[in-house]
Amino acid sequence: MQSKTKIILGIDPGTVVMGYGLLKIEGQQVSLLDLGVLQPGKIKDNYKRLQLIFNTVSGLITQYKPTAFAIEAPFFGKNVQSMLKLGRAQGVSIAAAMRHGLDVTEYSPKKVKQAVTGNGNASKEQVMKMLQMLLHFKDNPKQYDATDALAVAFCHHLETSGTGKIKLSKSKSWDDFIKQNPGRVAQKK
Repeated sequence: MQSKTKIILGIDPGTVVMGYGLLKIEGQQVSLLDLGVLQPGKIKDNYKRLQLIFNTVSGLITQYKPTAFAIEAPFFGKNVQSMLKLGRAQGVSIAAAMRHGLDVTEYSPKKVKQAVTGNGNASKEQVMKMLQMLLHFKDNPKQYDATDALAVAFCHHLETSGTGKIKLSKSKSWDDFIKQNPGRVAQKK
C-alpha cells in the first residue's frame, strides 16, 4: 500500500517578524522540510508589510505545495494596536492560503505548546528543543518565530494524523515521556 505524502505549512503571524515551518509526512515518517522567518518590520509602510506577508505565504505555497495550512491564533494582550497589527498579519496569511485552495486551521499558542511539549506553558526554548529532538535537526534558529511556526505545523499533524494526542500531563521527566509515548520517539538508523 502506497502512502500519500502530506506537507503542512505552519505560520506564526507577525508584522515585525513572521515565522514559517514546513513538515513533510510520508506514512509514519515526519521530517522537517523548511523553516525560517520573514522580517516585514524592516519596511516602514504598514500596507507594504502586509503585501510582503501575502506574497511570501503565496510563494511558500507555490514552492512547496502544502496539503494543509495551520496558523497560530493571536493571543489576547493589553495593547490594542499590537492586536490589530497581528490580526492583519494573520488575515493576509489566511487569505493567501485560501487563495491557493487550502483549508485553514487555527491553534491557540497554549494548544500548540501542549501538543509539542505536553506543557501549555512551555517556554519557546523548550518548544524548540523538543522539535529538535523529534525532527532531528541541530541548528538553533536565530529567532524562535521559526520554531513556533514549525510547532504549529507539528500540532496540526498530531491533531489530524489519528495517532492520538500526546498524554504528558502525568510526565515528570523525559524518561516518563518516552515510556508514555513510545511512538513519538524516533529511532536512529
